[in-house]
Amino acid sequence: MGLIIEGIILGVLAGGVYALMSSGLTLVFGVMDIINVGQGALVILGAYLSYVLERNLHIDLFVGLLITMPAMFLLGILISFIFRPIKRDRTMLSVLVTFGIALIIEGALNLIFSANNVGLQGWYINSSIPFGSFSPTFYLPYIYVFSFLLAVVLLTALYVLLYRTRFGQSLRASIQNRTAAELIGIDVERVSSLTFGIGVALAAAGGVAFGATNAFNANSAYDLISRLLAIIVFGGMGSLSGALIASVGMLVIESVTDLVWSPTWATTVFYILLVLILVLRPQGLLGQREGRKQ
Repeated sequence: MGLIIEGIILGVLAGGVYALMSSGLTLVFGVMDIINVGQGALVILGAYLSYVLERNLHIDLFVGLLITMPAMFLLGILISFIFRPIKRDRTMLSVLVTFGIALIIEGALNLIFSANNVGLQGWYINSSIPFGSFSPTFYLPYIYVFSFLLAVVLLTALYVLLYRTRFGQSLRASIQNRTAAELIGIDVERVSSLTFGIGVALAAAGGVAFGATNAFNANSAYDLISRLLAIIVFGGMGSLSGALIASVGMLVIESVTDLVWSPTWATTVFYILLVLILVLRPQGLLGQREGRKQ
């Protein structure tokens, strides 16, 4: 029983981080009809930026987000201009374009940092606290707690932005019906660029959490993007709440499987769940069957 509870706790904490990374991915799809398969590479880029700040300037990983998130936000806006001329078959073409962007980022990172694994450093990465009264004692790493709190803060800020601001109203209108939003005077292209910037900034935050809990190199993006895509498909393309539920649910099941059954089967169960949900509910948990209006 103790292992199950431990798996649930770790799964919830890790799920919050994956919800942070996948929220940017599903937000961009909702507004721009873009499947950003480069999101994994952008997360790794964010991790490397934090690595440079920590290693060369001795800036704490979380404090460094005050630098990396604005920088990645601007990068996201620049990338968004690539898609403005693409009006037809944008979803299909976006896979090719963002894959090309991912390859460019991967090549640049390999050139600068080599293919060796690196890891982020901080006092909270290798420290932990005893949790509960289980036997044997369950130690909860500080980094998981801090990463989860970071995800909660940023996802709460994203919620406030979406539902308590005029920009959020414009963004949600663009998701629901792009043409109607343009007819009532919303600058959809501007909203799209800012949304892409937000999605990439969230990738920078996710990069800190990912890099602090995993050794990584430029090639780590491939496994990461496959998991993020699985999450947004499971939750429903374009649904932020679906991405949150899918992230926590899938990571809890994976973590419990890892501790109770076998680490070998943990990842397999992750994708078995994806196949089952697509068979039983092709639009995902909270996706719309009829799709978004144009």
